Amino acid sequence: MTKIEKHVRGELCTIGVADSFIDVLYLFHALDRINKWNITREMVAETLIFPQEVTIGHRNRYIAHRKYESHVVRAVYEYERKLPVLVTTYFPNAKRYFKGGGIYEDKIFQGS
Repeated sequence: MTKIEKHVRGELCTIGVADSFIDVLYLFHALDRINKWNITREMVAETLIFPQEVTIGHRNRYIAHRKYESHVVRAVYEYERKLPVLVTTYFPNAKRYFKGGGIYEDKIFQGS
């Protein structure tokens, strides 16, 4: 994370990627889940920016996956205008959700 600013709905995180910066709004609910699952903001940022796969979930939200050993970070996000908004995240067993990689229904960072 390059910069974190308070926002009325959570935290606006600026993430440096290559020669550019990407803003992602982490909602309060997502921040609570990061703490609950004992994962880091950086793991979630890595999942959002460099996912191993992205699928479509309920309400046409996107779900980015990145494996960490036998678990997977699932980062559920949507867009408000062009701003990516992290709705929730969790850290379940990879066998349940990870499809093997290579599926990209969306990419926040087009360079990945």
